[in-house]
Order: sequence, then C-alpha cells, then structure tokens
Amino acid sequence: MGRLGLTEIILILLVVVLLFGGRKIPELMKGLGQGLKDFKKASKVDDEPDKAKAEAKEDEKQV
Repeated sequence: MGRLGLTEIILILLVVVLLFGGRKIPELMKGLGQGLKDFKKASKVDDEPDKAKAEAKEDEKQV
C-alpha cells in the first residue's frame, strides 16, 4: 500500500502541471535541485570535523 504505481505518478504529475503551469515547473525543479545540492554540501561540511577529530585521537594514541 505504500508504493506508488504508474497511474498514481501520472495523476500527481498532471495535478502539478495544472497547478503550476508548464512554464513554472522548470523553475521549481531548478530550485529543488539547488536545495538538494546545498543540503549535500552542508552535510559534508558537518562530517569533516568529525573525521578530523577521529584522526587526531588516533594520532594521540600512537604517540
């Protein structure tokens, strides 16, 4: 019941086209893509300090 079939996806796309119009959809997709790109970039930046801390701890153990 949690899966979307082809019919449901087509229906959703049709509703989106009717609500926003054909000209507005590329702008929406561009914004969505930019948001995902920024999210991935921010999550990578958050992970890097953790890696640096782990490497520093390993270096301290070796000394």
